[in-house]
Amino acid sequence: MTATDIGAAGSPILTQEGRARFEEDGFTVVRKLFGYDEIDRLCAEFAALHAAGPVPGHFEPRTVPPGAPEDPLAAYPRVMQPHEINPVALRLLLDPRLRGVLETLFGEEVLAAQSMFYFKPPGARGQALHQDNFYLRVEPGTCVAAWVACDVIGRDNGGLEIVPGTHRMDIFCPEEADAEVSFAREYVPPPPGLATVPVDMEPGDVLFFNGSLVHGSEPNRTEDRFRRSFIGHYVGRSAERIGGYYRTLTMDAERVPLPESEGGGPCGTEFAPPGPH
Repeated sequence: MTATDIGAAGSPILTQEGRARFEEDGFTVVRKLFGYDEIDRLCAEFAALHAAGPVPGHFEPRTVPPGAPEDPLAAYPRVMQPHEINPVALRLLLDPRLRGVLETLFGEEVLAAQSMFYFKPPGARGQALHQDNFYLRVEPGTCVAAWVACDVIGRDNGGLEIVPGTHRMDIFCPEEADAEVSFAREYVPPPPGLATVPVDMEPGDVLFFNGSLVHGSEPNRTEDRFRRSFIGHYVGRSAERIGGYYRTLTMDAERVPLPESEGGGPCGTEFAPPGPH
């Protein structure tokens, strides 16, 4: 993993080592790309959104019926496409610091395709190993994720794990995940000879990774620590098709519709909520 150099104008510039790491392993980490104050404001915005209650199509908490297993994600589900309902999320998705790194990685202009915010409260399930482009279905090429840490994130509270080198492989046909430990259905086991590597992060760090890279997370096993994160997905301007769920924007917030590719859907197909025992 590597960080960036910061240019005289304050804009992040990937080092040659950072870009080489992305090409070789499928990911790179930019340390302290965002300040603690920026992350605090972002988290306060989503705390207010949570307190305000449901937003159909974006944030849909639910009540656990009597007799059903406890599920912290019922009260704290992920927020889907928050940039469409919140100006702070939109600014972060289109932030010029992200744009600078992404255009270096893509080698061309980029389009924003999706945003998500994960609360991942104590006791919450993780997301089984998967590949993002299984859902986005970018053609030709793939997507790149910018995964912004909003808390101190490690193995105990369900930090990301990645399988380096899988970005050079095709999209796998996933197996069904274990619903006891994953909220999403799809599971891609590490290919033979490869293993997961944990990525520990601090607030404001950003993990950039290729859409074919196998990655996921374990449950949050702490009793009192959230694992909040903001994620943006991006595609190169040369992309010709994308899954119908994704509504691409230029980094100047202009809508650029792309023809729909077959298959795909929201990033992570969720299991149906368990009923009473």
